[in-house]
Amino acid sequence: MKLIAPSILSADFSNLALQISQAESGGADWIHCDVMDGHFVPNITFGPIGVKAAKKCTKLPIDVHLMISDPDKYAEDFVKSGADIITFHQEAVIHVNRTINFIKSLGVKVGIAINPSTPFSVLSEVVDLVDLVLIMSVNPGFGGQSFIEKSLDKIETAAKFREENKLNYLIEVDGGINKKTIQDVERAGCDVFVAGSSVFHTENISLSIVELKK
Repeated sequence: MKLIAPSILSADFSNLALQISQAESGGADWIHCDVMDGHFVPNITFGPIGVKAAKKCTKLPIDVHLMISDPDKYAEDFVKSGADIITFHQEAVIHVNRTINFIKSLGVKVGIAINPSTPFSVLSEVVDLVDLVLIMSVNPGFGGQSFIEKSLDKIETAAKFREENKLNYLIEVDGGINKKTIQDVERAGCDVFVAGSSVFHTENISLSIVELKK
C-alpha cells in the first residue's frame, strides 16, 4: 500500500480549493491537516475552521494531525469540522488509552504520533488499539525540514512489530518526504506518506503527486 497524503500546511490558502483539486487529479489519497497550537510545538497553524475549509474542497479522507497539548479538549471540534482520522501525540497526553478510546467514541479512526526522539517501544501497550501510527521524521512545528535518516530504523521497528503481532495499523511518516526519500521510507515499511513542500511548492502539483506514487 502506498497512500499519498499531501499536507495543506504548505498550500496557498488563497487558492486552497484549486490546489487540493490539483492534488486529487494527480492521485492523492488523503488530505493531511497539520494542526499546531504554539504550545506543544513552536508554531500556530489553523484550527477546526481550516479543517472545515479543506473538507469542503474534497471528498478524500481528511487526515488531521493534532500537534497540540490537549487533544481531548479539542478532538470533538475537529470531528464536527470533517475529520475522518484524528492523530494525537503520545508525548502530549498522560492517559494514552483514555484519549484513544475517547477519539474512537467520536466515530472516527484514531492515530498516535511520536516525535523523532521518542522510541517506538513506548507504544507497545497501546498500538493494538489504534488504526494508524505516525512516525515524525522531522521535529514537528515547521514545514520544509530535512528528513532525519534515523527515522528509517523506527519505521522498520514499527513494521516488524506489526507483522510479529499480527496487527493492522497503518504506518504513516511525516517530514521531509520527497522523490529522493520516499523510496527508502517505503522499503522500511511505510504505508502513508505525508508530503507538503514537495507537492505544493512545485510548479505542477498534480505531476508531483504522480511522481511520488511511482
